[in-house]
Amino acid sequence: MIVGILKEIKIAENRVCMTPAGVEEMVQHGHTVLVETNAGVGSGFSDATYIEHGAEIVETAKTVFDRADMVMHVKEPQPSEYELIRSGQIVFTYLHLAAEERLTKALIESKAVCIAYETIQKEDGSLPLLIPMSEVAGRMATQQGAKYLEMAQGGSGVLLGGVTGVEPGTVVVIGGGVVGINAAQMACGLGAKVYILDKNLDRLRYLSEIMPSNCIPIMSNKATVRRLVKEADVVIGAVLVAGAKAPRLVTRDMLSTMKPGSVLVDVAIDQGGCFETSQPTTHTKPVYEIDGVVHYCVANMPGAVAKTSTLALTNATLPYALQIADKGWQRAMQENDEIKPGANVIDGQVTYQAVAEAFDLSYTPVSEFLG
Repeated sequence: MIVGILKEIKIAENRVCMTPAGVEEMVQHGHTVLVETNAGVGSGFSDATYIEHGAEIVETAKTVFDRADMVMHVKEPQPSEYELIRSGQIVFTYLHLAAEERLTKALIESKAVCIAYETIQKEDGSLPLLIPMSEVAGRMATQQGAKYLEMAQGGSGVLLGGVTGVEPGTVVVIGGGVVGINAAQMACGLGAKVYILDKNLDRLRYLSEIMPSNCIPIMSNKATVRRLVKEADVVIGAVLVAGAKAPRLVTRDMLSTMKPGSVLVDVAIDQGGCFETSQPTTHTKPVYEIDGVVHYCVANMPGAVAKTSTLALTNATLPYALQIADKGWQRAMQENDEIKPGANVIDGQVTYQAVAEAFDLSYTPVSEFLG
């Protein structure tokens, strides 16, 4: 199979979807790997390094799309790429379609085979290609929350960890999954008072066992969220419904009760955001203010730490990419049930139910394409 590695073109996105080491693995399996020129520069990988590991460097994204059987990205295809996607071509990347109607319709029109990293799912319900970036985003969420509390950044001037004789700041993490636990661990490490909210009692019991004493796991409901945001210096939105639009958990009315200069960090912004006042931002302009509350809603947070993120992403995605390339997408899905939920759009049909429901589109089970 010819596999194409595209340069990211989303604003301030420095990751690349495959390291040179990953390319070498692909080549050893007998595949040809095309890498768009300078695709790896933001992550510290030169074209020469890719060539040393067996890649062929090509000049343009159009060439990659024209020649590759499977194209790989980190972020979702951008509008300038929509018309380049070919019928029957495999597009393997993060898609987050439930929050992107225009992209969803473009992929339907393309008649491509669109497999989303974020909906590949193990038998236990875990999302193996989302986990590494969720770990990065969770840790970054606390860093950014602490940063934007600084008065020079528009915050209230609270040091999350406090100092001797001064109370620490309060961090409320909504969601006890991978993002939430990493955010809470970072906040606890800084010395903040941390509340972590979840709706699953077993998860809360687990968090109670493993988290330090300055972290308080608590059952999530509207009344609790409404009460705790009043106390919070930083609120981190870390909720996820796999492949679906994020629920809105902090309303505009709640915002008016928050402390001036407090910070909202919406890690769920890729899926539409979990705060009513959230709008996607970029690394070049990461924050805005509503009702005196600083909003950080960068849709590709791990792109700011591309060297770490690219290595972590390749570690997770490469085994699945190899299976798809070695076997073709149909056989790969037939033989590995983890890959099957990754199918979001195939040959003009929406094959992921939450995406179909988000835009009132017809849903076709992927099994109908597998024979």
